Amino acid sequence: MKHIKYIVLICGIVLFCGCSDYLNVVPDGTATLETAFSNRINSEKFFYGCYNYLPNMASAFDYPGYIAGGDEIWFDVDNNMRNNSGARLAQGQQNITDPYLNYWDGSAGGKRMWIGIRDCNIFLENIDNVPDITINEKVRWKAEVKILKAYFHFFLLQLYGPIPVMDENINVNASPEEVRVFREPVDDVIEYIVNLVDEATPDLPPVITEITTETGRITQAVALAIKAKSLIWAASPLFNGSYVYYNNFKDKRGVQLVSNNSSQDAIQARWERAAAAVKESIEAAHLAGHRLYRYPVGYDIMSDTTALKYTLRGCVSERFTTNREIVWACTNDNNQFQNWCTPKIYTSYGGTAELSATLKMAETYYTKNGIPIDEDPYWDYEHRYETLANVAPEGEDDEDEDENDPDAEPSSFEWHHYYIGEGETTARLNYYREPRFYAHLCFDRGIYELLANKDGETQLVIKNRSGDVHGLVFQDCHPSTGYFIKKLVSFRIPTNTQAPTPYRFSMPIIRLADLYLLYAEALNESKESPDDEVYRWVDSLRIRAGLNGVVESWKYAKDPSKPAHKESMREIIKRERLIELSFEGQRPFDLRRWRDAEQYMNEPVRGWDFQGQKLEDYYLTRVYFSNRKFTYKDYLWPLRSNTLVVNSNLVQNPGW
Repeated sequence: MKHIKYIVLICGIVLFCGCSDYLNVVPDGTATLETAFSNRINSEKFFYGCYNYLPNMASAFDYPGYIAGGDEIWFDVDNNMRNNSGARLAQGQQNITDPYLNYWDGSAGGKRMWIGIRDCNIFLENIDNVPDITINEKVRWKAEVKILKAYFHFFLLQLYGPIPVMDENINVNASPEEVRVFREPVDDVIEYIVNLVDEATPDLPPVITEITTETGRITQAVALAIKAKSLIWAASPLFNGSYVYYNNFKDKRGVQLVSNNSSQDAIQARWERAAAAVKESIEAAHLAGHRLYRYPVGYDIMSDTTALKYTLRGCVSERFTTNREIVWACTNDNNQFQNWCTPKIYTSYGGTAELSATLKMAETYYTKNGIPIDEDPYWDYEHRYETLANVAPEGEDDEDEDENDPDAEPSSFEWHHYYIGEGETTARLNYYREPRFYAHLCFDRGIYELLANKDGETQLVIKNRSGDVHGLVFQDCHPSTGYFIKKLVSFRIPTNTQAPTPYRFSMPIIRLADLYLLYAEALNESKESPDDEVYRWVDSLRIRAGLNGVVESWKYAKDPSKPAHKESMREIIKRERLIELSFEGQRPFDLRRWRDAEQYMNEPVRGWDFQGQKLEDYYLTRVYFSNRKFTYKDYLWPLRSNTLVVNSNLVQNPGW
């Protein structure tokens, strides 16, 4: 035990002063390293313990991609969630004395990532000593732990930028100066990740065959996706040499920590390399049988509209066992997260519904024509906050309307039979929107699809005004903005129980749609102008979502030429990612690597007035949080001030 404690102490001086039930096995009860690796059973515990350091994507408040880092999910800052570390960070309270979600030191909600890297190194240094393990197991376990180590470095890089590279643990006999490591340049860290992935990938299985026992473990497709994402970050504006605020970001040796080579040739070369890596990861995923998810119709009687909404939710909320779109699954228990997004639909339970989507997100989705609401001349953008009743116009024959013709406006009742309750009134913003809008969000007087409620029988219409059955119950139980996050609630949950009974599913760490859009982005950036190959990868997701391809859809936009130009196609691809991957923990990382966070994160959080009982009171846009402030310093998270005192070779991130 003394030996292990000494290693922990050394790592502490240097740097700071999981995923499923079967992975919740930490290397406890091991008195010495010899015992930890004395037999297969103990070494397997240590192996799974390395997985346990994965950031928890099933936690709304402890993962930087949700509440803490973004602007798509919100909560009532006056309720009991406000003191959570992620909530404090969302309210702009980050600091250097005791940073929130501190993944560097493993405090204030952040996992001990450097200890995770340390344990990976301990495993790799000792696994060859285990006498009763097969060669195949040993080779595979070592490869998986190498990829975990690469991912931990990548995750820290996304938050902190330049970080130390810890390929080996510090020797217990090291001098005090030797343990005071330096942060390495971003490009060097990424090269380390790439080389580690290239080294380990051939020893990984191409596919998980024992799904019930090995969900969440690393495959070749997972490893190559980590490599691809690392190179995407190297090519993106935050780290590709074009950000002037990092031109003089140097350590105490004078080493430049973020590239300042902003030549177009150098940046294009980065994108070309990233494109090749993403293509390789997609090919590996396809060979492993990964494909875009579609709800298996045939045994359920439902409309094509409802089946499409199940497809667009199921690509996230269906289990890994049946959802081959998920390349890498986080199998932590996400029941609490799911409950927080669920409307009050239970007989004797006050409800949950404490997390909601911002009005900004509701405005992000396309119109039914597949273009932004402010670019569609056939959509009434100016009057979007007014209300409209879902009724058929008197004296009109709805069946004669052509709902696919942008020049024709079908009645709201005919178009929204599966979207909005019959005869109900809601905001115009909720009319004539794309299928993903209705699959991912629900709103006052919107239809909430569950398998327990069949089409044409007992449609569940959400009534969310104060005093309504799904509206304000008490201060800690209401969707603060008026938009429920339907995407993160399984359509398989029952409705005949007294309290929530979530249907547990695996949150995707990486899914195929993510890789498709990364490939389209990298191709667009590496070419002089977009071509059919760029459109193909975006269109594959749009067609799955019930939309036409980019070029066809933009024919009806105010500026039909946008898809033809690199810069405007870049904006289209970005928006496609913000829609397709909404509420999955990707948006905050994308906004930062694009250097767009200052544009998005300085806007107030808005929604409908959930306290309104009358129609005219509820549909007043309300600001829920106005004093958001995001500046150049917030692109990288701060190191704790005491960490810099303990290791004087570390430097603080710019602006902090």
